[in-house]
Amino acid sequence: MNFDDDFEPKLGRIRHGGSKTGRRYIQRVLQAATLSGAGRRKGFQGNRIGRGAGAGRVLSSRDRYAAFRSRRVIVKSRVIRLKGAGQKAAAQHLRYIQRDGVTRDGEAGNLYDRSHDRTEAKDFLARCDGDRHQFRIIVSAEDGAEYQDLKPFTRRLMQQMEQDLGTKLDWVAVDHFNTGHPHTHIVLRGKDELGKDLVIARDYMAEGMRERAAEIVSLDLGPKSDREIEDRLRREVEQERFTSLDRDLLRGIDDNGLARAEDASSDAFRQSIRAGRLQKLRRLGLAEEVRPGQWQLADDLEPTLRAIGERGDIIKTLHRELAAANLARSNAEFAVFDAAQNEPLVGRLVGRGLSDELADRHYLVVDGVDGRAHYVDAGKAGDGIAVGSIVEVTAHPAVARHVDRTVARIAARNGGRYSEELHRQADSNASSGFVRAHVRRLEAMRRLAGIVEREPDGTWRIAPDHEARSGQFEREQARKAPVAVVELSKMPVSQQVTAEAPTWLDQTLIHSGTGAHRDTGFGCEVNVALRRRLQWLVEQGLVDRAPGAIPNSDTLQSLSRRELSNAARAVEKETGLRYTEADDRVDGVYRRSIELSSGKFAVIEKSREFTLVPWRPTLERYVGKPVSGLARGRSISWSPGRQRGPAVS
Repeated sequence: MNFDDDFEPKLGRIRHGGSKTGRRYIQRVLQAATLSGAGRRKGFQGNRIGRGAGAGRVLSSRDRYAAFRSRRVIVKSRVIRLKGAGQKAAAQHLRYIQRDGVTRDGEAGNLYDRSHDRTEAKDFLARCDGDRHQFRIIVSAEDGAEYQDLKPFTRRLMQQMEQDLGTKLDWVAVDHFNTGHPHTHIVLRGKDELGKDLVIARDYMAEGMRERAAEIVSLDLGPKSDREIEDRLRREVEQERFTSLDRDLLRGIDDNGLARAEDASSDAFRQSIRAGRLQKLRRLGLAEEVRPGQWQLADDLEPTLRAIGERGDIIKTLHRELAAANLARSNAEFAVFDAAQNEPLVGRLVGRGLSDELADRHYLVVDGVDGRAHYVDAGKAGDGIAVGSIVEVTAHPAVARHVDRTVARIAARNGGRYSEELHRQADSNASSGFVRAHVRRLEAMRRLAGIVEREPDGTWRIAPDHEARSGQFEREQARKAPVAVVELSKMPVSQQVTAEAPTWLDQTLIHSGTGAHRDTGFGCEVNVALRRRLQWLVEQGLVDRAPGAIPNSDTLQSLSRRELSNAARAVEKETGLRYTEADDRVDGVYRRSIELSSGKFAVIEKSREFTLVPWRPTLERYVGKPVSGLARGRSISWSPGRQRGPAVS
């Protein structure tokens, strides 16, 4: 006799997931639900999974009139994965939001939490150690300037969130007053009070936090008055960006695809505002009156207005950064660097900042040799280069590299496997450094994207479509850092004119001559410096006096020797040791490094003497320790300690 609850278990290995090994159950549910709802607008998307789903739905469906009267608050949020380099990025983000110049007095920001007006970032990071993720939140109230102190508002918001999510929250925050709209940066741990992963429903992330913040501001300052609403709408009429008036116009398009200047549900004031906005859109070429009172709006109205607004923000940024650098440029001399054009940009870095504080995306302002001031969307590139340096900005290539094609070719011949030995067998002329460059590339792809696998014996497993995967990897990296920024010189051009060292001006003279740049802005400054530099080189006997003579490789070598000699004399005066030139074999104690125009040099001390040799990053692990090096041309292979026989790099 069989019963409905009879069953025969089929046991597998512990934690065995069948064909879906390694994927969480909830991920499989989401995928199946998405596939079953394909083609339907209202399909299950997982918006309600997590804490706060009910509160998010209730808050997002509140009365439109109440929403119209409430104070507006913008809330931006992002979930950050802390696996891999995420912990380092989290520490950098905390340092950045506490940077100088964010308070009303221009001082550094103070990190605070639920009960302390000052707290340490290191304590919060220690609690975050091992967390899977964290939340970054920016809260900006439209009327935030009315608050003398944003801390009470932030604490009330986080307390309300704890009630909505049903758990205590571990968070820190910093208030910023360095923009027209004061705002707060909140970093929230991805753990609940029981130590489990904190999962917040998308509905609450998208709607709930904003509505809760708007409730608090409206309680503090009261609902908007009619006069405040009318003033805001009047300001929107002439704004060159996407506004709430444009949103209403798009929402009111009739079956014929036309917008009406008059709306029967609106009063005389709102109809006049509506008509004024349509006239503004007509002047922008985004609307046309086809019949009296009926308007045809451009199909790309919203993206065009958003692009215009973004360009307006860029122009304001350029004005601000150039004013801080005491430079004057007109709007006609402004430009936005287009990475798609693949034309390199050379100029002086005059400013940097965050274009997206939530995603840590940076912008650069470069005063180019073409006479224009350029705004560069750098993503995560250009960090560490000092303002005032001469830089070259190029587009990040979003295609597979030559090394990727080489790896794919060698792997195809060896059953999908690659190693240094297999590479040398395929190319007997390949140097060790060349082969190691391929390995470093594979290691980066494994660590950042996991698209290759390394075996315990050092062999790499390469997929048949490795070149296509490499192209996708480069496109993802280009999205994060759309440009590559190279520092050409730290020295201002005014100091390069008489510098006893090889300079960027010398390289420019060799390749371009004295008047290769536009004779306005920074280009004019460079052209003048080039002529003065050439005259100085002639006076020093480093360039012939013949017409049209320019520096050459001998000139650069002479300048390098002068610079090295001057640096050696400075170290002699500082240490009391005697300088000797380096031989093919270098032995001694590594003391420190010095930065010169011709490169970075290491100070190697031996007995009562020292020598200066090209520096390598591996030396920093052996400060104050014996090292041994073998010169090979202009490079040196280093190894720790004094050894017999050749050194190993």
